[in-house]
Amino acid sequence: MLEEVKKSLGITGDYQDGTVTGYIEEVKAFMVDAGVSPEVANSGEAAGVVSRGVADLWNYGAGNTELSKYFMQRVTQLCYKGGTGG
Repeated sequence: MLEEVKKSLGITGDYQDGTVTGYIEEVKAFMVDAGVSPEVANSGEAAGVVSRGVADLWNYGAGNTELSKYFMQRVTQLCYKGGTGG
């Protein structure tokens, strides 16, 4: 999923891989804790919403980070998906 998220966000090279990977794991944990099945959260179907979540968290201003309305709506939709990733 790292390469898909980087492509979506226009990130090239591997300098930020550690940071982006940490954000990906945080976003997927948020999704699973919200009720998205681990299968769906780790599927290609979730790459777009994971990218959105990473973009939402990618904020260098202390205390200004919040998850977007779109991210929250998409996570809610994915909560209703089955555990097969589709």
